[in-house]
Amino acid sequence: MVDLSVRIGSLTFQNPIMPASGAFSTELAQVMDLNRLGALVAKTVSREFRSGNPTPRVAEIECGMINSIGLPTKGLQYFLDAQVPDYKRFSPPLVASITSQDPTDFAAMARAVSVPDVDVIELNISCPTRNPGGGNFALHEDHTYSVVAGVRAATDKPLWAKLSPNAGDIVAIATAAERAGADALVVSNTILGLKIDLDTFRPAIGNKLGGISGPGVKPIILRMVYQCAKAVSIPVIGCGGICKAEDVVEYMLAGASAVMVGYLIFRNPSGLVTLIDDLAAWCERRGFARVADLTGAMIDEAPRETFAAAAAPIG
Repeated sequence: MVDLSVRIGSLTFQNPIMPASGAFSTELAQVMDLNRLGALVAKTVSREFRSGNPTPRVAEIECGMINSIGLPTKGLQYFLDAQVPDYKRFSPPLVASITSQDPTDFAAMARAVSVPDVDVIELNISCPTRNPGGGNFALHEDHTYSVVAGVRAATDKPLWAKLSPNAGDIVAIATAAERAGADALVVSNTILGLKIDLDTFRPAIGNKLGGISGPGVKPIILRMVYQCAKAVSIPVIGCGGICKAEDVVEYMLAGASAVMVGYLIFRNPSGLVTLIDDLAAWCERRGFARVADLTGAMIDEAPRETFAAAAAPIG
């Protein structure tokens, strides 16, 4: 029997598979056993009601999908009164994802969600369709440090900072979040992109620009996970383009302690449980008794035969 448990900071999770914020709700209990997941990650909540971005909000692209949902939410009080009790019908730890356009309010939000039934706070500082002054603090080191430090002072709950792949230097952002007191990093949010409808010559989604997710982004985010894991001493959670167990293995080899899954849920709502089963089967086939042993186990050098072939004389 393969031990699928992983440790992230002070918490132990029964396996490394969890949904990404915004791609999950308890309605999925109709198609799978939510108690099997490593954690439950709620959709990002803001203090006030938000209706979200104009429609259409999602479009298919060759490598996955582009979306600009706009963080719709019924607000903080509804989350605490209705959604938290709903999530706690299930046994996995609950990750509350929060956002704000103001650093001071971010800290107040964290304080408000620091209730017994919330196990982890994810700081969504990286919504790709917002500017740095409006919530996408993860584009700059100083903004990242300020928000994370303020939240750290406001709560004793474990803090996971969700970073942006659109930052110029994600490693600098990662180290700033670590210095400010983050307990783990989520790498990463979606990549900002554009799709044009060739029938209308207009943007395919109502907000014009949107976040790209799906298999096409995985090599890019995998590289970022590797770089961040090398640079920080706190755990990294990989998020981007995971569709099969082998993708999970790649992320863990690159340095991730766990993964979050988004795009797959839209394609196959019960796919999270399949990932868990297939990951256990992969480890058993390869002789890994503990999935945690995969984290950072990539052999950090190119194959020697490649060099030998390149050095061989021609002719």
